Amino acid sequence: MHDTSDSLLDGTPYATYVYSYPHKTAYRTLDPAPSLRALWAKERLDALFLYLHVPFCEMRCGFCNLFTTVHPGQDIVEDYLGALERQAVQVRGALGDEARFAQLAVGGGTPTYLDPGQLQRLFAIIKGTMGAATAHIPVSVETSPQTATADRLAVLQEHGVDRVSIGVQSFLDDEVNAINRRQQVREVEAALGRIRAARISTLNLDLMYGLPGQSAQSWQRSLEIAMGWDAEEIYLYPLYVRPLTRMGVSDAQWDDERLALYRQGRDVLLEAGYRQVSMRMFQKPGGGQEASALYRCQEDGMVGLGCGARSYTRQVHYSSAYAVGPKHVKGIIRSFIAQSDEDFARAQYGVMLDREDQLRRYTILSLLSEQGLNRAHYTERFGTDPLADLPRLAHLQERGLATLDGQVLSLTAKGMERSDAIGPWLFSTRVQALMEAYDAQ
Repeated sequence: MHDTSDSLLDGTPYATYVYSYPHKTAYRTLDPAPSLRALWAKERLDALFLYLHVPFCEMRCGFCNLFTTVHPGQDIVEDYLGALERQAVQVRGALGDEARFAQLAVGGGTPTYLDPGQLQRLFAIIKGTMGAATAHIPVSVETSPQTATADRLAVLQEHGVDRVSIGVQSFLDDEVNAINRRQQVREVEAALGRIRAARISTLNLDLMYGLPGQSAQSWQRSLEIAMGWDAEEIYLYPLYVRPLTRMGVSDAQWDDERLALYRQGRDVLLEAGYRQVSMRMFQKPGGGQEASALYRCQEDGMVGLGCGARSYTRQVHYSSAYAVGPKHVKGIIRSFIAQSDEDFARAQYGVMLDREDQLRRYTILSLLSEQGLNRAHYTERFGTDPLADLPRLAHLQERGLATLDGQVLSLTAKGMERSDAIGPWLFSTRVQALMEAYDAQ
């Protein structure tokens, strides 16, 4: 079983990226499958996050572990949008008239793989069927250099999108080619020019460190070019998939290389005036998408539409089945398209969260961000103190990984850089067992 003892804090800083909790590998078939109406009946509905997943890409990058498929036929895309429409009708009916969306994101895959007409159809689902007021809430859409075309960006701008995120990874051709990403710097810069011309207020650039052949000098070059585009947000991601070209490098050596590059990137961005929101996210002061003041990811629900999208209620997280392998992903997409209205009205695959996992989720999502874990807010939600519920939090302070300032437990710089170890260290034994038993496909 995965080690959740203190030794995890002494090992690799790159155990796993914790973007939510529990991880999808802890999900299983729900039997019986609860109705969505019953799941959402006792939830707060005035500040929901709406997420739509488009599982299509024009290429598969060497590091990718997302739920996506490459170059589906147009018949598959159209059938998928039809299924998405049917799902939206059932989900909106289950939520009821009181549901309000405070934030929206469209991810993938690559949502702008859809052509302009298909994007219009997607926003008809978002605004018409789901009732999301895109002109009045934060709206984020992911794109790629090849699909960030002027006509697609015009659709996004028309529907109130105020943040576009684009995966660049590196501004050096040799480095992106080494991770099987078929793009050229000139294509990337042309796409960035089109995004700026579309007057979408927040540009986010994803950069990656630990790439084959990457050096401190080449990393500095990518950082400088990203800042040269005046990007409001920059995400720094460590490479997690070891390329074959690195077989001669030990785990410890690669950890040291990535950690050094992370620190370099962090320091460069902080010196340039960016603020660090999490281990990965850096935001320019006065820039960046204004997150909804109503929605708090630790507390409020998420409504996911599409194959691969997750939905979160307080006690149940659910989604479609999960896979990464191309064959299994295609099979799940076909199953999604074939679902009946009754299927869409129930949660069929997910995980139940007992009280322990609810409080661990709240703690992890709070602690791994700049806001830290507010003990008073925690007590208001759970009726207890987090330091009593999770005594191991004291170990973070003892090791200089966190500090307690009044009511707020926050990670230090040393702790922030080890977020990908601290997150798994706080997983429950039950969730770890489910993840270990997952049959990867």
